[in-house]
Amino acid sequence: MKNVVRISDRMVGEGYPCFVIAEIGINHNGSVELAKKLIDEAVIAGCDAVKFQKRTVELVYTKEELEQERPNFFGPTNGDLKRGLEFGYDEYCELDQYCRERNIMWFASCWDEKSVDFIEQFNPPCYKIASAALVDDELLLYTKSKGKPILLSTGMSTEEQIAHAVDVLGETDLVILHCTSTYPSENNEVNINYIQKLKQTYSCPIGYSGHEKGYLPSVLSVAMGACVVERHITIDRTLWGSDQAASLETEGLRRMVRDIRNVPVIMGDGCKVVYDSELPIIKKLRKVFSLKNA
Repeated sequence: MKNVVRISDRMVGEGYPCFVIAEIGINHNGSVELAKKLIDEAVIAGCDAVKFQKRTVELVYTKEELEQERPNFFGPTNGDLKRGLEFGYDEYCELDQYCRERNIMWFASCWDEKSVDFIEQFNPPCYKIASAALVDDELLLYTKSKGKPILLSTGMSTEEQIAHAVDVLGETDLVILHCTSTYPSENNEVNINYIQKLKQTYSCPIGYSGHEKGYLPSVLSVAMGACVVERHITIDRTLWGSDQAASLETEGLRRMVRDIRNVPVIMGDGCKVVYDSELPIIKKLRKVFSLKNA
């Protein structure tokens, strides 16, 4: 069906409820227990899925990058940090089981082909292509080869780069996410109106991956036609980590999901009617009571 993608048992696209993704990413800071707390928050808020990030550190980063001095709670180097933030097989088995118990989908952004194979062991409902990987044709094709729906994030990309990535992936089983890759994004960088341009250009569901302060742009994106909204989540924005400041804490996440669910109700069907609830007000405020002239 045009403009609709099936993700597990959910239909995503025009005419269906917005698919809300709580991105845990690396905000677990290497702790399975913290990851479980974030899963709990996503469930309580009413999100449809949680998302992690998976990298094969030695493939994604150069030796020089890994050896750079960067004191952190895993050690003195950038490599210590990158390795410390990566969950292995045992941790993902535990989180996979926990998500099953909590009845919430999970998937991941895979930054290299080996990571795609790793996550494929858990039969995810879909894959996410991070903005940084949009120009990596080999990774796009390898991810596509798994036969799962793909969510393509478009931060720091030109229209030509987006069009090329869509050509590589095809529009079947694809969701394109408007995104600005600053953490956090300022209001003048969010550009929610671009969602309309994407909807006019492509015949697949369009969504929004936000990194703004607060959550107003995320709710507005749904009013503009976004079928998917993805936001980073955290227990505390002051925690260590580059993504924490662009993340929603517990109360913000709950309010965002609540407001997203209310958008279709507020938008209505576009037909002007006089509601039954207005009839007493007509009698009270108008000298002549007539629905024809109301």
